[in-house]
Amino acid sequence: MAFELPALPYAFDALEPNIDARTMEIHHGKHHAAYTNNLNAALAGTEHEGKSIESILANISQFSPAVRNNGGGFFNHNLFWTIMSPNGSPTPAEGTAIHAAITADLGGFDTFKKDFAAAGATRFGSGWAWLSVGADGKLFVSSSPNQDNPLMDVAEKKGTPILGLDVWEHAYYLNYQNRRPDYIESFFNVINWEEVNRRYLAAK
Repeated sequence: MAFELPALPYAFDALEPNIDARTMEIHHGKHHAAYTNNLNAALAGTEHEGKSIESILANISQFSPAVRNNGGGFFNHNLFWTIMSPNGSPTPAEGTAIHAAITADLGGFDTFKKDFAAAGATRFGSGWAWLSVGADGKLFVSSSPNQDNPLMDVAEKKGTPILGLDVWEHAYYLNYQNRRPDYIESFFNVINWEEVNRRYLAAK
């Protein structure tokens, strides 16, 4: 079965003023749609049709650049839309598993936020910042170029991503221009920590 572009779980303007409606409309309807269509085209007629995106990414070194770039783009955006919400909050609720893990593994929320923001702000060119669960069950912060992610066998640090921030210019340029740090700060206002917590527990 071909991969399908998922519907956004909220309206285009639901994340304003942090992320504007026009950016969301273009980002989802043009960029994510193109990754989905190009991934399907790259896999069409091969023995890999019907495989899960996770299994493809886990062995991405065996695939063409078209599958790597578009498969990463498909997966990364699928995650990105779900870990944001109009009811998001700057911090996870105390007493949640993800709050405890950030404290235990990353030195507390303030340290995590600083490190995560730095991962996004210092990623040269296009890429992503990640919060992931490693094979040891502990959280780590990293960044990746282009549409790579920690699921890939080519990743510098491998794990299961549970929070990702798109720092490609198409994700923020209409509203923030070259002020990527301002975009990253605004992103923290719309994080869906309930979903991040759910993903953390599933990854564990």
